[in-house]
Amino acid sequence: MLNIDWRAPAAYGHTNRIPAAGFAWEYLRRDDEYHRDFRAIARLKNPRRRLETFSHRWGLRFPVRSRNSS
Repeated sequence: MLNIDWRAPAAYGHTNRIPAAGFAWEYLRRDDEYHRDFRAIARLKNPRRRLETFSHRWGLRFPVRSRNSS
C-alpha cells in the first residue's frame, strides 16, 4: 500500500486533469487485493486462461494486438 495521506487534498490535485483510465489506475494501485491477484497471474506460465476472470473482476480491458504487424 502507498504511504500517502489520503485525506490531504494536495495528494489528489492531479485527479482533476486525468482521464477515466488514469483515475481507475489511481484506485487500483492502492488496492492490496488487486496486487495479490496480479502477482498470482504473473507467476503463471500460461496466464491467458485466468486473464478473463482477472479482467472481469477488476474492470480491465486488454487491447487485442494483430498477429501480423508489417
